[in-house]
Amino acid sequence: MDKIKLIALDMDGTLLNSEEEISDYTKEVIAKALEKDVHVVLSTGRWLESCFPYAESLKLDSYLITVNGGQIWTMERNLIDEYQLHPERVKMMYELAEQMGVNIWMVSTDRVWREKGPEDFFAHEWLKFGCDSLDTKKLDEIVEELSHYEELELTNSLPTNIEVNPIGVNKASALRKVCDEIGISMNNVISIGDSLNDIKAIQQSGIGVAMGNGQEAIKKVADYVTDTNNNDGVAKAIERFVV
Repeated sequence: MDKIKLIALDMDGTLLNSEEEISDYTKEVIAKALEKDVHVVLSTGRWLESCFPYAESLKLDSYLITVNGGQIWTMERNLIDEYQLHPERVKMMYELAEQMGVNIWMVSTDRVWREKGPEDFFAHEWLKFGCDSLDTKKLDEIVEELSHYEELELTNSLPTNIEVNPIGVNKASALRKVCDEIGISMNNVISIGDSLNDIKAIQQSGIGVAMGNGQEAIKKVADYVTDTNNNDGVAKAIERFVV
């Protein structure tokens, strides 16, 4: 096994507990990894503004992968990579989701839109589309419709939602770019996550770790299944493989 030089952490359902907090124990273990000059990178479906405060609280000094790999930032808030969805496609997905009666959220470069979209989709630059519903039959119908568009990458962060990025944009491809920036390989990475938007990163990293609360598909492809997000699963995995 190659030496781990980078820890990639999903946030919701992984680093964060059910109260969207990072436990003191997990903070201490991450601090130990940083002391060993291991890069710790938040790799999340969230946009910059909703993940940056967590990165600051952990005193991270490397990179941030946001909106499932749609953007890569430095901790100085310098944007080093970005991929956008075409406004026409976002408008189409919005109208489809509205027709199906599911909850909608969309991320543009300047804000998060919830339920109500803009009057002019072409006046904004789009990073990610998302929708959710407890009626998974509706989600299945939406996935079936969107699967006809080859330029769309479909994942989820919960079994009850759908997340859409441009094709080829995912946490694994973003991690490869971060590795190139640092001068390491994916064999030097441990990725920890719980959902389908983590699956490629977990498969392609040197060590892929699924959360105990993760989706079954993630557990099946992971090298190791750790404890749940409410039971310091991230800290326990880092202690096992890194510190």
